[in-house]
Amino acid sequence: MMDDFILRAALAGLGVALAAAPLGCFVIWRRMAYFGDATSHASLLGVALALAMDLPVIAGVLVVALAMALIVSSLSERHISTDALLGVLAHAGLALGLVAVSLVPGQRVDLSAYLFGDILAVTQRDVLLIWSGAILVALLLLWRWQALLTATLNPDLATASGGKPRREQLILTLALALTVAVALKVVGALLIAAMLVIPAAAARPFARTPEMMALCAMMLGAVAVGAGLLASFRFDTPTGPSIVTAAAVLFAISTSLSPLLRAR
Repeated sequence: MMDDFILRAALAGLGVALAAAPLGCFVIWRRMAYFGDATSHASLLGVALALAMDLPVIAGVLVVALAMALIVSSLSERHISTDALLGVLAHAGLALGLVAVSLVPGQRVDLSAYLFGDILAVTQRDVLLIWSGAILVALLLLWRWQALLTATLNPDLATASGGKPRREQLILTLALALTVAVALKVVGALLIAAMLVIPAAAARPFARTPEMMALCAMMLGAVAVGAGLLASFRFDTPTGPSIVTAAAVLFAISTSLSPLLRAR
């Protein structure tokens, strides 16, 4: 019979994959990959905030992720290059988070768990929290799917039809912040962006519609979780990086098959 900790790890990984994959499609369509990177790196500031104020880690990460979104939105309106801005915020957020965590009094923190994840140490409460977040993200995307899709593919059309692209961007940012918060313990701050982007990018050659791409990304994310867990046990490698490596292998396979799929 499967050990409890293995089952919890698999459930936690699947929850993260199911939340991150469809959201990652929007990240790719909007060319926001670096924004996901900046948000995940800044999540360490949220960890420090939660420890200093004796709050749940997810609450601190959500606050910092949303603050990051507001900073990017306000500074981008000042004609600052988005790539440069996100590059500065990503690295500054990571560095400040590491410094802030080390300065929290009376706390001994395993930084490697927050940087690279510790999926094998998740508890039943963590699994419940991850799946609650994943379901919230899924419901949010289902509720706003068409509006998000229109605002992503054609903001002018969305505005002309009475939509509000900035509101949809805020909803997408909220979903991204929630995903980062629930995924932190599974794959860590350095690898969350990879789980957002890689399964979605790997799904692109197999999909002919946005909905199909989201479903394919979810399936590939689930396969990456399973393969990464198996490889981690077989070769005694870190579990979070093993999951991301499995996702990268799937991306390499899909890329190699892309010319054949296009010829069909």
